[in-house]
Formats: sequence, C-alpha cells, structure tokens
Amino acid sequence: MEIYNPRVDLHGFVVIDNTRLGPGKGGTRMTVTVNQDEIRLLARAMSIKCALAELPFGGAKSGIIADAHHISEKRKRELVESFADAIKEISPDIYIAAPDMSMGEREMGWIAKRLGPKSCTGKPKRMGGLPHELGSTGYGVHHATHMGADYLDIDLNGATIAIEGFGNVGSFAAKFLAEDGSKIVAVSDSKGCIYNKDGLDLKKLMDIKKRTGSVSNYKPGARIPNAEIIGLGVDIFIPAAIPDVIGMKDVPSVKAKLIVEGSNIPIKPEVEDKLTGKGTLIIPDIIANSGGVISSYVEHNCGTEKEMFSLIEKKITKNVKYILEQCKAKGHRHTRKCSISIAQKRILDNSN
Repeated sequence: MEIYNPRVDLHGFVVIDNTRLGPGKGGTRMTVTVNQDEIRLLARAMSIKCALAELPFGGAKSGIIADAHHISEKRKRELVESFADAIKEISPDIYIAAPDMSMGEREMGWIAKRLGPKSCTGKPKRMGGLPHELGSTGYGVHHATHMGADYLDIDLNGATIAIEGFGNVGSFAAKFLAEDGSKIVAVSDSKGCIYNKDGLDLKKLMDIKKRTGSVSNYKPGARIPNAEIIGLGVDIFIPAAIPDVIGMKDVPSVKAKLIVEGSNIPIKPEVEDKLTGKGTLIIPDIIANSGGVISSYVEHNCGTEKEMFSLIEKKITKNVKYILEQCKAKGHRHTRKCSISIAQKRILDNSN
C-alpha cells in the first residue's frame, strides 16, 4: 500500500507480507531513505519472526519518508497522524504498527489516539502500553544466550562476553547476563569501545554512559577501535546495534564460540555460513531478538509487565532449544536455514 497526501507532503508505504496466522505485525520507521524493497524484506522477516515465536500475528512493516532528525515535533505529528488516517481501513484488522527507527512510544500514542489502542503496540504506559524501554528485547537475547551456551556446554557464570551496541538491546542484555555471573569484558557504542579483560562494572558503565554519552569514557579499561570488538578472545559475542557488523573479511578474526544476534541483520546469511563452517554457533536475529514482538503480543492482549517477561522467557527458551535440536538431528549448525524452515512450515500448516 503506497500512501500519498500532498496536502502535508506525506509519502509512505505499508507492506502486508502474510496474514495466515493473524494480522500483520511490524514497526513503522521514519527515514529519508526508506523504500519499498527495504519494507518488503523487513515484512518478510516479521512473518518468520512471529511464526518462530508462535504468535498469532502475520508479518508486516511500514515506512514514512522523512528526515526525523531535522523536522519539528509539530511537523512530525502532522505526518504521523496523516499516515494513521491513511491506514484506518487496514488497522488493526490487517495491520498493527509498532515503534521502529525514529518512531517511539510518543508516536505510537499519536497513532493510538487516531485509530484506537489496538492499532499499535509500544504505546505510552498511561495508554496501556508496554514500552520496549522495559528491556523486552534484551531480556530475550539473554535467554537465547542461555540456550546457546547450554548447547555448547559454556558455563555462563564466568563466561566472557563482548557486546556491540549499548542501546536499548545491548544494555539490557548486558544487565541480565551480568546478573547471571557472566563477565562483560567489552562494550561499544557509536562513539567508541571500552575493553577490560577482567570485566566491566555494569552499574558504573551505565552511569558513565548516561553522564558522558559514551561507554568509551569508562575506566579502568583500554579504548579500542570499534571494529576490534569483533576479534576479541571471548566466549560469546552479541551484536546489538548496526547491520552488517561482521563482514566476510572479518570471519578469520572471529574467536567467539557463540554469536547471539541482538540486532536485525547484523551478519549477512552468506557470512553466517562461513562462520558456521569454522565452528561458530549463531543464534539468529529472527529468534534471538523476538522479545520485542512477544512483548507487543502481551500488550495487544492487555497483559502486564510480569506476564510479558514470563512469556518471553518461555517462548524464546522453548523455540531456541527446538531450533538447535532440529539442527543437531540434521547434522549441521545452519541455524538460520533451520529457523526459516520451521517458520515456513508453521505458516503453511497454520499450526498456531
């Protein structure tokens, strides 16, 4: 669905990839570069992600073409409300929106006021929302890491972990894993990377990030180039920010036994295949970071924070274990291929 409103100079898209399991679920992003091909790929990923998490949602995604960083709040609200008006015929029966790039709980509140509370998730708490700022995605990454570590007989109590990205996903994954006794030895953000082989004090690190704007100001530790976090001698590496963080040229330097993908598309499939070939186990993004969409499901059903965290643990633990068992039964570690095969079967069988 292509959306135009010349009165407010709005141009956007909605792609409904699949509704076999339920209404299409997927975030709305606002960037100057968003296009139909990007939205199609992300909508398909949501179909796979929702099926893997055994949620009664299909896959969808939407985008608004605008520079969110250089427009006023008034202008942004005008665009978002006009977008909401344009999708009123398909929301919430066919499409349910959610936060994405440059679209947070404030913007979801604007959509909900226009279309009703069932039209989107990630709304402000006062509107019945379970904002992603509660750490739902990072909590899910933490449980996916547990399952991968168990599979490889890695004791998380004392395991060394490096985390690329210290935003909403990386910071919460670090918090929950540190509570398990894991040693977070390196963390990066857009401004730098800090490494200490003896481990980082998470409470102190979060305070430094809040006060100075970057984890790289933490002491004691060595400030290293962001790219070097990929090759550190750690047990577990968690990419939790930018896409394509590990390229083909980086494969020989990767030493982590386990990679848990907290961000979307941090490693292209062909690169994953190379890493798998050298013995690295990868828990792919389509299951590892599904805590956000599981949280969305709980919010859509007016559930509580406690119910949300409980369901994330249950679903991610169960489905990561199932994926790894299926891989083992087939004699390989190509977890993405196995995950997609499971999701496609669930969609075609409509087994939910």
